[in-house]
Amino acid sequence: MSKVDNNPERRLVLITGASRGIGRALSLKLLDAGDRVIGIGRDFSHWSLPRAGFEAVTIDLADLDMLPQRLSQVAGDHRPWVDNELDAVISNAGAGRFGHLEQSSPHQIRASVDLNLTQHILVARSFLPLLKRRGRGDLIFMGSETALSGGIKGAVYSACKSALRGFAHSLRQECAAAGVRVGIVNPGLVRTSFFDGLAFRPGATPENAIAPDAVADAIIAMLDAPPGTVVDEINLSPLKKVIRFGPPTVQS
Repeated sequence: MSKVDNNPERRLVLITGASRGIGRALSLKLLDAGDRVIGIGRDFSHWSLPRAGFEAVTIDLADLDMLPQRLSQVAGDHRPWVDNELDAVISNAGAGRFGHLEQSSPHQIRASVDLNLTQHILVARSFLPLLKRRGRGDLIFMGSETALSGGIKGAVYSACKSALRGFAHSLRQECAAAGVRVGIVNPGLVRTSFFDGLAFRPGATPENAIAPDAVADAIIAMLDAPPGTVVDEINLSPLKKVIRFGPPTVQS
């Protein structure tokens, strides 16, 4: 991957979960607009072509034992330009495991909380000081419609996203004095590899699911809001919510 450059006229955005789905769609849109992106993800091998202005950083965000150190390395390895130029952090990574609560082992419950809640907190902890020192910037979390209404067989996932929503709302108040805007996007069914390995997926027609590009556009709208204006929260849902059930799909 091409390393990001130091052109101050280009926005610098750090995105977690950038290798697939919403994170990938957002990365490509920002790059096409001339922005610079630091993408954090587990596997970028399917990015077939290098992109100018993009730097891939391979980190397993679910590995909490190593995560604080790895995130500190990202900030430390890239100084001084991260410290001086970081415009936004999009904390996007996550994954779902669904079933009745009693069907989840303690290990599976902890793994879900680690990935869908705790790592978001650690990402914010690592990069928020850089935004505060600069006196401006955006921190945006990827939430879920399940934070608003819950979901059958998704109690742990819903709990994580509800807690993340509360975390974002609290940080929004905490960071205002430092000039940092904090928001959250809560999409419904998004047609991504999120459903790989799950026994359900959105319906087949376009109105049954949200396109990753649509979620990316919502995030960019938050980033493009006039200075002094905060888009606290965006909720997105498909026009006609349809869920298909069947054997788990093969992971791609």
